[in-house]
Amino acid sequence: MKQVEKNHNKISKFLSYVLRHKPDSIGLQLDPYGWLLIDDIIANSKKDIVLSKEVVEETVLDNKKKRFTISDDGEYIRANQGHSIKVDLQLIPKEPPVILYHGTATRFLDSILKEGLKAGQRQHVHLSSDIETAKEVGSRYGRPVILSIDSKKMHQDDYQFFISDNHIWLTKHIPPEFLSQ
Repeated sequence: MKQVEKNHNKISKFLSYVLRHKPDSIGLQLDPYGWLLIDDIIANSKKDIVLSKEVVEETVLDNKKKRFTISDDGEYIRANQGHSIKVDLQLIPKEPPVILYHGTATRFLDSILKEGLKAGQRQHVHLSSDIETAKEVGSRYGRPVILSIDSKKMHQDDYQFFISDNHIWLTKHIPPEFLSQ
């Protein structure tokens, strides 16, 4: 019998890939709301990743970014946001804080200030309610720069905002007139 894999970082990356981008990489398909049976993921996981229900649950609980949610019955899992494939996360529009933040790298700044923030291959632009998180995100891509979003004005202009289960603010697009450095 295979020894249970306890490398939560490796498992988290695998789950992110499957649940956000490529469930077909292990022969599965997300339901319309982004859920997969945990047992199906375990049965179809890569040979170099040995999973059990307990290890999946530990990985979800230990994940600092709270990227995943396990269903109330404990049978299903889904990613909270960041999908490049179409899923309905059943998000309800919410009134955002007055200001939200987005961290990016300085090399993207000119383009963003001209075109605004776009979801790209994902369903939403991801925003944080605090500068520190935005800085951490921006640091992943190079020298960070923090953008402030006038989310109050956007909301007043009928742009919709949502908040994911792990408290990431989401919207479809942010035009440049709502951004400042």
